[in-house]
Order: sequence, then C-alpha cells, then structure tokens
Amino acid sequence: MSTDKIFEALASGPRRQILAYLSEQELPAGDIAARFEMSAPAVSRHLAVLENAGLVASERRGQYVVYRLVPDSLVNTLTQFAFEICPVGGPLKRESRRAKKTAG
Repeated sequence: MSTDKIFEALASGPRRQILAYLSEQELPAGDIAARFEMSAPAVSRHLAVLENAGLVASERRGQYVVYRLVPDSLVNTLTQFAFEICPVGGPLKRESRRAKKTAG
C-alpha cells in the first residue's frame, strides 16, 4: 500500500472523523453518512478513498455495506514514518536498508 495514498486519505477532516467512528465499531455506510452534514454520495467518496488507501475494509451484508477499520495498515504506515523522522530510528532504518541491499 502506498504511503502517499494513506497520507492523502488522512489529509481530510471528514475522513479522519470516519476513522475515529470506525475505531470503536464497524458501521454500515448509512450510519456513517447520518453522522455528517453532507450528501450520501460525498460520504461514499470519502469511504472509497479510505478503502483505496487500505485504511478501511467493506463487506456487503444483505442490503448493507458495513465498514471496519484496518488498524494494521495505519499503524504500520505511521510507525514507518516515525522511524524515518526519528533522530535515532531514521539512521538505524537506513543502516538496515543498506545492509539488506549488501546481503541481497
């Protein structure tokens, strides 16, 4: 999954709110849309961006589409980002990357 796609998805306030709602429970698309003052198609577009970034997953259950958080994707991306900017972690990660290339 592209880190850029994840950070682009996180750049939107409504998408961060959707992630917050899904952090506690899975929700049908209609329940998510009811929490916003925007059209259902606009909420659907936000959900599509989040799903495309690998942050949420959807499952059809009868006539409903239920969304849930994919926590590993977000945690892994943020951890990698933190290692890159961390004064200690960044150099260690780059050293590990160089060692892998030399060994491979």
